Amino acid sequence: MTAQVGALLSRKAFNEFRRRLDYREYGGAPLLGVRGVCIIGHGSSNDRAIFNGIRVAYEFAKAGFIERIEHEFAGSPRRRSPAPVAVPEASAETSIATPIQ
Repeated sequence: MTAQVGALLSRKAFNEFRRRLDYREYGGAPLLGVRGVCIIGHGSSNDRAIFNGIRVAYEFAKAGFIERIEHEFAGSPRRRSPAPVAVPEASAETSIATPIQ
């Protein structure tokens, strides 16, 4: 009986949590590194997920998402490239590959 009451009380919270994790609600994820708004959807997206992906792309474009990211990166200090790391050459004795017989 106690478990049934607990399940009934937590149903709303569980449904909200499940909705927040549902990829169909968002339609996809933003692809960064391209100059423009690009939303990558799941390969098996249904019509609801595609609709929401287009909605998210529209909202990103309307909100100036790309311009905001460019502005943030323009103000951040540039990192210098790390020094190259010397990699020892592999020999027959140090190879971790197992020969095929």
